[in-house]
Amino acid sequence: MGNADTKLVFRKAVVQLTSKTQTISSEDNDFWDQFWSETVTNVQDVFTLVPASEIRLLREDVPANLATLCYKAVEKFVRAVENSCRTQQDQNTVLNCSRLLTRVLPYVFEEPDWENIFWSSLPAGKGDPPIPLAHSLCSAICDLLFCPDFTVASNRKTGPDKAEDLHAVDSCEYIWEKGVGFAQSPVKNATFESNRTELLRLLLTCFSQAIYSPNQKGNRWVQYVTSAENRHALPMLTSLLNTVCGYDPIGMGVPYNHLLFADTTEPLVDMCLQILIVALDSDVQQNDEAAIDNLFINYLSRVHRDEDFSFILSGFTRLLMNPLRQTYLPHSTKKVQFHQELLIFFWKICEFNKKFLYFVLKSSDVLDVLVPILYHLNDSRADQSRIGLMHIGVFILLLLSGERNFGVRLNKPYTSTIPMDIPVFSGTHADLLIVVFHKIITTGHNRMQPLFDCLLTILVNVSPYLKTLSMVSSTKLLHLVDAFTTPWFLYSSPSANHLAFFLLEIFNNIIQYQFDGNSNLVYTIIRKRQVFHSLANLPTDYNTIIKSLTKKAKRNMQATSSVSLTAATETPSMEGSTPALPAEPGTLNATLPDTPGVMKITERESAHPGNLTLPAELVMSNGMTKEITKQSSNQGDCSPTTSSPKNDAEWAPTSEWVRSWKEKLPLQTIMRLLQVLVPQVEKICIDKGLTDESEILKFLQHGTLVGLLPVPHPILIRKYQSNPGTTAWFRTYMWAVIFLRNIDPPIWYDTEVKLFEIQRM
Repeated sequence: MGNADTKLVFRKAVVQLTSKTQTISSEDNDFWDQFWSETVTNVQDVFTLVPASEIRLLREDVPANLATLCYKAVEKFVRAVENSCRTQQDQNTVLNCSRLLTRVLPYVFEEPDWENIFWSSLPAGKGDPPIPLAHSLCSAICDLLFCPDFTVASNRKTGPDKAEDLHAVDSCEYIWEKGVGFAQSPVKNATFESNRTELLRLLLTCFSQAIYSPNQKGNRWVQYVTSAENRHALPMLTSLLNTVCGYDPIGMGVPYNHLLFADTTEPLVDMCLQILIVALDSDVQQNDEAAIDNLFINYLSRVHRDEDFSFILSGFTRLLMNPLRQTYLPHSTKKVQFHQELLIFFWKICEFNKKFLYFVLKSSDVLDVLVPILYHLNDSRADQSRIGLMHIGVFILLLLSGERNFGVRLNKPYTSTIPMDIPVFSGTHADLLIVVFHKIITTGHNRMQPLFDCLLTILVNVSPYLKTLSMVSSTKLLHLVDAFTTPWFLYSSPSANHLAFFLLEIFNNIIQYQFDGNSNLVYTIIRKRQVFHSLANLPTDYNTIIKSLTKKAKRNMQATSSVSLTAATETPSMEGSTPALPAEPGTLNATLPDTPGVMKITERESAHPGNLTLPAELVMSNGMTKEITKQSSNQGDCSPTTSSPKNDAEWAPTSEWVRSWKEKLPLQTIMRLLQVLVPQVEKICIDKGLTDESEILKFLQHGTLVGLLPVPHPILIRKYQSNPGTTAWFRTYMWAVIFLRNIDPPIWYDTEVKLFEIQRM
């Protein structure tokens, strides 16, 4: 009954606030106290009792009342800190103010005229110059996150009279969890965890002003919280990081325990992770002054102990693998849903701490990063609403593939039992990578096409290190060559031939550097040699070009559609090659900006610095209209050999254009291999009457091409290089994920977001 009365009082106050046309004095404390002195049980109640329509009505019709509500709520925060938040009443007031501001702020931010309200000072602002309201609020939130007996267990004697002065608390003693930089294990307390979650939710809402004014330079809220002006910056980063990386959703492993007991830790971990990735979002590079000013980036970039790296990596892989774990009892263990935020966090820490990246690459734990990413890529390939997840997974693999150690690690046998609908194979993690990439290309959604050259770039980067590919993955690679070198495909767009260059580079690397262990691939090349002969003899006369395209047009299929890749070769459909499905009804599809082409985000480097770098063929990215050009590997960029129209629709293939890139196709190594081995294989088959491919494979295993192949080309790696395009893409993707994940309560739902569009299906 009491609870219902409390809600009624609160609701009446909301109605009064919007219905009074005259402004309510900020001195009328009896009126304003109705919003925070009573205990409204939870944030969901506040969202129900304060409808969006009434907040907008208040903003438009009685703006002074909304402004006073914001001022008074912040004032209550500041007062609570001054009182050390020692009483139950102070704590209730803080929680209610927090819930109310979380509800109201998005509607303040969505209106450009209100953009600077929090960057002015309190009406009774003290100090010289007056402190902006945003600074007062952020300082109070950060103080309260380390408030003994409210968000952390006190180290001193308890009781209101013994409360510590919050302005003097050493928050480094109150880091929430053990881990990086903190060895103690604080006692778990559900109430403290819940209170932290409420305060972090408000802080995240403050940070979200960025999604309503995306053209602003930097996020002023984040800049303040991560600056030296926030004396809690280091313990705050450490608390967030340790809470996330120390979380074990399964715990003691008791089946169905998550259904029997309320878990206050998962919502806290959710909030910690989201605050972390937003606080680490920056337009600047690690060595720039602005990055040094961001203490979260600064401190994270200076973590260097192996035990700290091990703690971070094991926590990350444990959480990333969690939803994939198989159990005998269905739904018996808790499965977390924040894999997208985890991937963004992993990207950020690799970006700002290169020592961490090298630590990951030198341990075989890197495969525990690879496998869940491949799982999500395979699982999301046909769902256009998960295009962002596809992109970040591919970006991370592109980053990892730029280092030799990643390619070497891929030779470890793959024995996992993770449920993936891919062809059964017996082989290594390299085989898994190829099989999943083949599936994405042949059965993915049409919107995955801009990723094709990224996927093939990853395979090019790792190819010199792949010791032995299985027959399944060898066949998949050959199928891609078959599909991407059909005349109609090569003639279909100015950049279609780039994929053929990537694929030939993969084969050349394996033949030149790993011939001995790759008899399966060599056998497959011999068996499908006609594909390479056809490519070498590709017609360049105009009539044949037009005939190929007309013939294809008659079949009324899109030149680059993923389903047609299988049809292009007129072979039986591959396993699982069903047409992609549209997004599920009722899902929110956050639109994302286009990502730059692969050559905009990579830079060619020698895999062995110090070697003589020779001229190499460079393939320009899909979606860019530059032609292939010869360039030295030490040049940063290249210029087109011929110019192409900006719009593919206006473009038509010519004989000169086909000849310009056909003569650069790196076919010499493969053709020499076929020239030497095909007669030998045919002779053995005739002499011994062989029809059994295992005997042929045995012969190829003991064969050699030493001295018979062209001089090995230098291994060149396309390393990821950050640029403004990918930075903007990551920011949009990050906020889209946070938007879609916060539906209980729905913080930003139904507000006018400017950073991205929400398509409600």
